[in-house]
Amino acid sequence: MEPATRKASESRTIMTQLIFPLDTNHHETMFGGKLMEYMDKVAAISAMRHARKQVVTASTDSLDFLAPIRVGEVIEVEAFVTWTHRSSMEIYVTVESENLYTGDRRKTVTAFFNFVALGADGKPSLVPAVVPESEEERSLHASAPERHQLRRKRKQDRDRN
Repeated sequence: MEPATRKASESRTIMTQLIFPLDTNHHETMFGGKLMEYMDKVAAISAMRHARKQVVTASTDSLDFLAPIRVGEVIEVEAFVTWTHRSSMEIYVTVESENLYTGDRRKTVTAFFNFVALGADGKPSLVPAVVPESEEERSLHASAPERHQLRRKRKQDRDRN
């Protein structure tokens, strides 16, 4: 029997990576696409922890690059489920970079990823509701229905064209 709810903290996932020259562009800052790959992986793990099912990425929105990430810095990519609909889950992903020599840390990227859980038949499958606990989780949970409506509107507009 699937639980009706799961705590947001149960889906929290963190990945730490050291940034090497091959991860960067000619400005010696991290490739955005490489960072998005890490973010998608961490978001997928978070979604699977919540749903306990296979998941697929449905969309990404509000991907905001706030500061560059440089060679030699460490990044921490963190994700957790903020809200669920029937089979979809919104996952908030943040990236912090750290200069290991000075200890300076800064938030460098934020985004919302949206995943759909799949059943054994490969079709969308119901997911448990998420229960926010911290102030950040409650705030993101409260604002999620508005983001969900904006995503639905974008999809409807796309489908009309």
